[in-house]
Amino acid sequence: MIAFTIILRIILLPISLKQQKSLRTNSKMQEELKQIQFRYKNNPEQMNQEVMAMYKRYGTNPFSGCLSGILQIIIILSVFFLVSQPLTYMRKVDEDVINQYKEEIQADGNVSYAEIKIIEEKGGEDERVNINMDFFGLDLSKVPNQNLGDFKVYIIPVLYVISSIISIKMTNNMTKKKKNEEGIIPAKSEEEVAMEQMNKNMAYLMPIMSISIAFIAPLGLALYWLVGNIVMIIERILIDKYFQHKEEKENA
Repeated sequence: MIAFTIILRIILLPISLKQQKSLRTNSKMQEELKQIQFRYKNNPEQMNQEVMAMYKRYGTNPFSGCLSGILQIIIILSVFFLVSQPLTYMRKVDEDVINQYKEEIQADGNVSYAEIKIIEEKGGEDERVNINMDFFGLDLSKVPNQNLGDFKVYIIPVLYVISSIISIKMTNNMTKKKKNEEGIIPAKSEEEVAMEQMNKNMAYLMPIMSISIAFIAPLGLALYWLVGNIVMIIERILIDKYFQHKEEKENA
């Protein structure tokens, strides 16, 4: 899971670079954007054309974040299926064997994660359905809301929350630092203040939503989010250093 997350972040590095570049460029575009909006406030069609031309001139795309969001959803769903159905996607166990054991364990009632239950109950008897999900003493197949009495199930989610707070604080500090360097302290309209507040709320809401999902999913999913956050923090530091060095070189 750790290797998969690191390799994935490397593959997505070009998208991350574009996003970071867009964020750094965005502050430069704000004043020009306001002028366009004021100049063509009675001509929405012309305004849209001028805004798109501005984005093209700066080499950014207002919809670039959508692609990243869609990719993240696809990846999260893939990881969820991977950790919730390990016999199918990790061990490649024959479907007939899985279905046979499912019928046996579900005879006592509905089971949320049948394949994980099969590993717990049948893994010691049948090597075909035996997978070691241990990670430094943590069982990645365990679901927090089904093991409330086991304090170990809270370790990865808590670390994920901490890493999310660090990531959010770091992003906010980098944004403030960039604005201060460029001397951008514009007067803000009520709409802009409301938009900024909404963005801040969304930044904190996403980790809350993620931890809510992690609470009812196997710990393997929370591990993916945790490692992803750690790699992302390192990535942001390195990318920020890269752009700082590039801008200093251009200015010189």
